[in-house]
Amino acid sequence: MLWIKAFHLIFVVTWFAALFYLPRLFVYHAAATDQTGIERFKLMERRLYRGIMTPSAALTAVLGVWLMVLYWETYADAAWFWVKIAGVSGLYAYHGYCGKLVRQFANDENTRSDTFFRWFNEVPTVLLFLVAIMVVVKPF
Repeated sequence: MLWIKAFHLIFVVTWFAALFYLPRLFVYHAAATDQTGIERFKLMERRLYRGIMTPSAALTAVLGVWLMVLYWETYADAAWFWVKIAGVSGLYAYHGYCGKLVRQFANDENTRSDTFFRWFNEVPTVLLFLVAIMVVVKPF
């Protein structure tokens, strides 16, 4: 069980690294004006999303569900757990929206400013606070 928790945590950290970095690439991509830079951002975004972010999110989910099954009797009636699940669901929605943005940038269809992406970049931080507090503090 401890191995499952350890690997779950490793993939959560890897996933969050990508959740923090990809929107930062969007900031720079939205502000880029030279074609060489734009093409470089497209490549970086695609590789990060497909090669690191999505596999990490998938492994986080698989291991998280495994832990949920193992601890179901303890977690099922805990309100903090359901708030955590809501926060995690928000992270997966954010992840999916990032995939949509990667495709829009790849097709030169982005209409949002670098300022939008600076704010967008803060969403996983807020959700991280929520999820971490629920898991560690278990306030209710």
